[in-house]
Amino acid sequence: MATDHMQRIHALLRDANVPFKALQHEVTPTSEDSARARGEDLSTGGKALVLRLREAAEGDSGFALFVLSAARKLHTKSIKRECNAKNIRFATREELAELTGGLVPGSVPPFGRPIIDMDLFVDASIAENEKIAFNCGSLTESVVMSSGDYLGVAAPAKVFSFSK
Repeated sequence: MATDHMQRIHALLRDANVPFKALQHEVTPTSEDSARARGEDLSTGGKALVLRLREAAEGDSGFALFVLSAARKLHTKSIKRECNAKNIRFATREELAELTGGLVPGSVPPFGRPIIDMDLFVDASIAENEKIAFNCGSLTESVVMSSGDYLGVAAPAKVFSFSK
């Protein structure tokens, strides 16, 4: 079943003339499940995490989207230092759904605006791979594409190292 997020991502990629492969697969709640279903190495997976960096303010939810290789772990000290944040936490399931138009953990695609209304930060580990694979707003729909094309289309606010 095509989701709104998936349709908008496919349109964004087509409009940018970026080649990509769309895949349908069984439900994949974890990065490991997704890699297996896609037939890709875990390191090519783009894990998208919604983190709260600061208190909400007028026009700012205080949350941002961070994307790293699914084979890596988040290094919050790097994010605190780079984003000048004192406390960082993951969005709750309820916050995630509210901020992303109903998405569930594991289905969040690695795109900020115009797909998800958040600042996007990408870990340097994404550029280390030839391609990136990610769930596309659903636990049963994925996209595989060139990492370079992804970085060009996603236009992150910043690329820096925040994984280990």
